[in-house]
Amino acid sequence: MKNIYINGLGNISPQKTFDNGHFLNELTNLETKQLRCADPNYKEYISGDLVRRMSRIIKMGIAASKICLQDAAVEMPDAIITGTGLGCIEDTEKFLSNMIRNNEEFLTPTPFIQSTHNTVGAQIALLLKCHNYNFTYVNRGISFESALTDAMIRLKLGDSRNVLVGGMDELTANSFTIMERLGHWKRKPVNNLDLFSDTTRGSIAGEGAAFFLLSQEKNIHSYAWLHGLDTFYKPQDNGEIEARITSFLQQAGTPIKELDLVILGLNGDPVQDKPYHDLSSGLLKNIQKGFFKHLCGEYLTATAFALWLSCRIMKEQHIPEVVSSQGSSQKPVKNILVYNHYRNIDHSLMLISKV
Repeated sequence: MKNIYINGLGNISPQKTFDNGHFLNELTNLETKQLRCADPNYKEYISGDLVRRMSRIIKMGIAASKICLQDAAVEMPDAIITGTGLGCIEDTEKFLSNMIRNNEEFLTPTPFIQSTHNTVGAQIALLLKCHNYNFTYVNRGISFESALTDAMIRLKLGDSRNVLVGGMDELTANSFTIMERLGHWKRKPVNNLDLFSDTTRGSIAGEGAAFFLLSQEKNIHSYAWLHGLDTFYKPQDNGEIEARITSFLQQAGTPIKELDLVILGLNGDPVQDKPYHDLSSGLLKNIQKGFFKHLCGEYLTATAFALWLSCRIMKEQHIPEVVSSQGSSQKPVKNILVYNHYRNIDHSLMLISKV
């Protein structure tokens, strides 16, 4: 069985993560109900005549992919696979609004062309002149994990040597308002770094675009070994969740006692966070815990940020204080488990190990 290594990272997020030379040195600290991405100078990655016609998620995705390829020292991937929960929602809103406003006449085609979910993957391929395998997954809360699964299969079958995988979603005013009415977000602004001490219902909205270069071969650029991945749907109770975690780790040959860190997807909503708290006081009681949604917010592909965070911790061999419930740590990190669920419907597990 071939191992799969993560050899490059690129991340545009609410934190200043676009520079791989820094690791959460300067934190975004806001009293807010939503976290928007800290944008780099996109003209460094996209020519000026193109960047003016692109929506935010396309610019975020292209920039993150280019940072990733530069980081991995790879010019042309053998496949481009992306995952997104809501796709290019800003362009979709523009097209529908113009259709209503103009009584379905005199519509400009650009927002319609760029409104499809696979636009980011397609634009990356066009700029790279890449004619290889290109696919986008739209599977709600496991969209990114679905893209990762496809990449892992292609690598293990030998169909590809280097695969560019990304997960991205954007936040718009309309989507925020709709989800707020459904009770997904906090009623009042909270400090994002104090998110987990707020006991009111709801979370804070987020967005981001993170890309990874997966390969069969490890090299000097390798961040981590993507040891395992599993997804499951609507578990009946916490007992089923514990059973899935135990079985997943057994199949990977990594006992729970060998985990150095578990990164959990707490989002500040006491109802949504209950499975995490139950695990923390049960199966995972003696393992150091880490969190990430106070840094990036809640969105359908937030696990892409969690994987980026895990890779950086593994490479740096340092757990930042803002991530860990037990403060900063310099102890050796060999195995990290990421467990996340979206609305207690889509659940996923990722095991990342030291190269």
